[in-house]
Amino acid sequence: MKAAYYIGIMSGTSLDGIDAVLADFEAPRPVLLDNFYLPYPGKLREQLKALHFPAHGELHRAATLGNQLARHYAEAVGGLLRKSGVAPPEVAAIGCHGQTIRHCPQAEAGYTIQLCNSPLLVELTGIRVVSDFRSRDIAAGGQGAPLVPAFHQALFADPHVHRVIVNIGGISNLTDLPRNGSVTGFDCGPGNAMMDEWCARHTGQAYDEEGRWAATGKTLSVLLEKLLALPFFSLPPPKSVSRELFSTTWLEGYLKGDESPADVQATLLELTVAGIARCILGYCGDATEIYVCGGGARNSYLIASLQEALSGRKVGLTDTLGVDADCLEAFAFAWLARQLIQGIPGNIPSVTGAKGPRLLGAIYPA
Repeated sequence: MKAAYYIGIMSGTSLDGIDAVLADFEAPRPVLLDNFYLPYPGKLREQLKALHFPAHGELHRAATLGNQLARHYAEAVGGLLRKSGVAPPEVAAIGCHGQTIRHCPQAEAGYTIQLCNSPLLVELTGIRVVSDFRSRDIAAGGQGAPLVPAFHQALFADPHVHRVIVNIGGISNLTDLPRNGSVTGFDCGPGNAMMDEWCARHTGQAYDEEGRWAATGKTLSVLLEKLLALPFFSLPPPKSVSRELFSTTWLEGYLKGDESPADVQATLLELTVAGIARCILGYCGDATEIYVCGGGARNSYLIASLQEALSGRKVGLTDTLGVDADCLEAFAFAWLARQLIQGIPGNIPSVTGAKGPRLLGAIYPA
């Protein structure tokens, strides 16, 4: 039996759960065959969130959480295979991004940590695993992020249309796909993470469905300008960031305490929109088509606000290009696993700032 398929697993900075996809790369164009979503238990989400900040016993907690994640990833793989009717021997490899808990790509202290006990994941699934995709790019002087632009280029580049692909997860990032010239990509700023945390704290809901709560508030312009004054927003690309910077702890340093929670939610939404719009307007030239993926793609109020900020440009979801907006990142890590196994570099130096093309990831054989 030929192992023709690849599985991609993504659990992003939103800490909501696990996206697993089954992909076929034998056809001329990559095909997403099936997908499966497994939400994180609330306790695991809080434990992972706490690991973003130094605390006593964090090494032990990180190791044990890596074991827990491997078991949850294996559960997602099992659900995906049962749903699709595919057997483990038919899968060439699992590309598992792991759960980011620290991302510090700066030259002197450059490192990145994505939790997953990959050998345990191999034992639980019987399938070869590729993981730790970001470390090699950082070792080569890059940011280690974003890595999905190479896949966006393979999937969405069009010689006749200047496109931008925007991923809104816990953090937002973009890929610029000009008609000709170099592909670029970088983190824009916050995505869903702060909005989700603020919403959970004040409404008890895990996230603001379709942005309905934010729509009841009004943007606090003074607060928004203070947040946008953070040096990160004025840094030129390549640049990347993690949720250690964009957190509700950071936000609270700018609050007086008498703000309406709905107004703060509206302001956080506009912060996400402003970060993305400024990057597109400042660095993506004459791009005419903007396609959004990630959890933020399902926030209709956010998408409408982004369309308003980018007046004159088409704003839609990657669904219209044939790829489910919820699955694109997991799809990308299935592709990156295949790149490594075939000995093909997976990074774009003009995106990450690395010294050159590099093979990304580590292989754990079955």
